[in-house]
Amino acid sequence: MWFRSPYSPMSGHTDIRTTGWVARLPQAWRPYALLMRLDRPIGSWLLFLPGLWAFAMVAPDWRQGLWLTALFGLGAVLMRGAGCVVNDLWDRDLDRQVERTAGRPLASGALRARHALVFLALVLAAALLILLQLNGAAQVLGVASLVPVVLYPLAKRVTDWPQAVLGVIFSWAAPMGYVVVVGGLDGAAVALWAAGFFWILGYDTIYAHQDREDDALVGIRSSALRLGEKTRPFLILCYGLTMGLLALAGWLAGLAPWYLLGLALPGAMLARQVIQLDIADPALCLRLFKANRDVGLAIAAAFLLGRL
Repeated sequence: MWFRSPYSPMSGHTDIRTTGWVARLPQAWRPYALLMRLDRPIGSWLLFLPGLWAFAMVAPDWRQGLWLTALFGLGAVLMRGAGCVVNDLWDRDLDRQVERTAGRPLASGALRARHALVFLALVLAAALLILLQLNGAAQVLGVASLVPVVLYPLAKRVTDWPQAVLGVIFSWAAPMGYVVVVGGLDGAAVALWAAGFFWILGYDTIYAHQDREDDALVGIRSSALRLGEKTRPFLILCYGLTMGLLALAGWLAGLAPWYLLGLALPGAMLARQVIQLDIADPALCLRLFKANRDVGLAIAAAFLLGRL
């Protein structure tokens, strides 16, 4: 059986990080940390940030805002980890054929499927404890989020736009965060959710360009393959809609006009991604993708500015 240890240096492009604090874990724990992508916290940040936008926009006071930020931060780590386990269970055979993913624990043989399933149950149980701290409406949304999480790996096989499914998943914290504070959804919540969707659709298309050639060989579909050289104008559309919908969300939420000045910074950061993009440079695509953590934080700061 083909095998590559995730603890051996990879000869090609990969975003797996086996050094740092992961290397200091007990050896038996390391595959589980890598399975949850704890070596790469960017995914947890990006899952969490739309929720932070909601708290920045509508939380009634700092105390509640900080409490919800802590709950959603931990929940994002757990749910991102659960999503990665589900994804790797679906894709373990395909991952062996893709340079960037061949060292993942299930693809490499460091873990077996039954180990991953037991671990998934434990992670979901911990996430449930977080969910039970929220109100009933948020709990319903939280359970409903499992549907697109499970369907995402299938989407990569049947549509050119799996990034749209991921956009639904990773923007889910926006309506959940809004519902936790307000108790229901309104126009501002929908605009915030849609802004998150188009932001994610854009940045995950950049991310997908890392695997474009390998994906084409193994039959995985993506917006990167669909768009190719048309990615730049597509990003202009996605990021333009993101900024317009963020402006609309703030207006509907009754923020002071200062938030529009604050949005200039994340707008400039997104424009820089469009300008710098080189779809033939996987390392650059990864750097541009990771830059979206700071974009998301800048958006939250803009909403806070509108609360002054």
